[in-house]
Amino acid sequence: MTLEAVNQANLAASTGVASGKIRFNRYNGTLMQHLLFRDGLDRKPVSIARFRIIWRLLSQRNLLMPLVRPKGIYCFYSASLITRLTRLIDGRRCLEIGAGDGTLSRFLSERGVDIVATDDYSWADSIDYPSTVIRQSASKALRTREPEVVITSWTPPANLFERQIFATPSVQTYITIGSQHESETGDWTTYRTQQSFDQAHRPDLAKLVLPPENDNAVLIFQRRHKK
Repeated sequence: MTLEAVNQANLAASTGVASGKIRFNRYNGTLMQHLLFRDGLDRKPVSIARFRIIWRLLSQRNLLMPLVRPKGIYCFYSASLITRLTRLIDGRRCLEIGAGDGTLSRFLSERGVDIVATDDYSWADSIDYPSTVIRQSASKALRTREPEVVITSWTPPANLFERQIFATPSVQTYITIGSQHESETGDWTTYRTQQSFDQAHRPDLAKLVLPPENDNAVLIFQRRHKK
């Protein structure tokens, strides 16, 4: 009961709705569904052009993320972002850690990317993990799969597994999608202190992560090669 009360308080603070059931009206709900989802909460790659037209027509934009985050949905991926990520991965072996419902890996796999989605299933109370997401710890996935590219999306702040990515010899590129705000995602201490990779903030990619109100960020780390 206490946890439910806390969650309701957080939802009320995020949406500005103090009491009663928080939900979309029919107009906003219908447009959101067609814009962002295939069926239910099954996300689809979003057309940037379509998003820009429809998003400004919605009066309940502020409800979207507070309503879907309890289900492990922290952002939406545009079709343009998936195209750009596919090019960056460039045919190399790729591993997603903390894949959640496997949406990002599914989109990339549909573009021909050789990717394995893994998660430790620690959010099993909130997320329905599909069979395509392998239950595996980050350390075991990195050790046994020896990926050349690792990708994550909205990792927990100050997590303990990203440092293992930088310490894995096979990893040449690490791509992480998250927030500009250090309190929301990522092991920023390790980002700053690791010495094996060059770090690049990519605002050109961040603007392809939706919605823009999320203050999204995309960071790419490329291994430094000894001369």
